[in-house]
Amino acid sequence: MNLTKMIKSNEVKRDWIVVDAKGKVFGRLITEIAILLRGKHKTYYTPHVDCGDFVIIVNASEVNFTGMKLQDKLYHTHSGYFGSTKSQKLEDMVSKHPEKLFNLATRGMLPKTKLGKVMLKKLKVYAGSEHPHSAQVKGN
Repeated sequence: MNLTKMIKSNEVKRDWIVVDAKGKVFGRLITEIAILLRGKHKTYYTPHVDCGDFVIIVNASEVNFTGMKLQDKLYHTHSGYFGSTKSQKLEDMVSKHPEKLFNLATRGMLPKTKLGKVMLKKLKVYAGSEHPHSAQVKGN
């Protein structure tokens, strides 16, 4: 009888994956990134262990959106004080803070636990094509 092997956190081998967001659909890209961060693409995936890879997203400001989302979609923030609700259009978020936009969307697809916060720290987003992680990425 074959037993399923549960991997330990010190046995996980992590890679650095560079994803170019230029011309890709935002939602489809985020789901791929969430799978990479969780480690579901690996054969030894274990739900209670962080087995995901580091993900670097370049050209984040050149991602595509379907439909009328750029003009219609709003992101709301609230500090907890009365009257402090602020709204920002998706179009403004893409132009000013694409890193924040990718972090918000990816965080929604990861577990809502301490493990999810650790996974999100392995996501690095850059608006342009340059990134400071060239030493970690193989093949550069």
